[in-house]
Amino acid sequence: MVLEKVTALIAKEFHVDAGQLTADTRLEEDLNIDSLDAVELVMGLEDTFHVSITDETSHEFKTVGQIVDFIAGQTSVI
Repeated sequence: MVLEKVTALIAKEFHVDAGQLTADTRLEEDLNIDSLDAVELVMGLEDTFHVSITDETSHEFKTVGQIVDFIAGQTSVI
C-alpha cells in the first residue's frame, strides 16, 4: 500500500507512468530528480503521509524503495 501511494505521488509530481516505477527505480539516474525536485517530493511525502522528513534523511533517499521503507517504518502511518 505504501509503495502504491509513493509511486502515485511521484507519477503525479514528475509526470511519469506509475506503472513504470518500482522499488528499484533510482531517483536521480532514472527519474532525473534534482535537488529542487527532491524538496518538492519531500514536501509531498510529508503532506501525504503526515510524517516529518529531515534534510539529512531526505539526502539518503536514492531509490523509491528507500522512501517506501522510511515511510513504512514510521509508526504514525501504520
